[in-house]
Amino acid sequence: MVAEHGLSDAEYQTILKALSREPNLVELGIFSVMWSEHCSYKSSRVHLKKLPT
Repeated sequence: MVAEHGLSDAEYQTILKALSREPNLVELGIFSVMWSEHCSYKSSRVHLKKLPT
């Protein structure tokens, strides 16, 4: 189920730690969407930090 939502093992462990329990299907979906490349820009964040603010 975790892989189907595109979450890594490390991300799932972070969810477990944050909730102190297994996430339900809705919660898993919410984390998946919020942490997706489209919303969080995981791969581009490193490059964006190099730009002047």
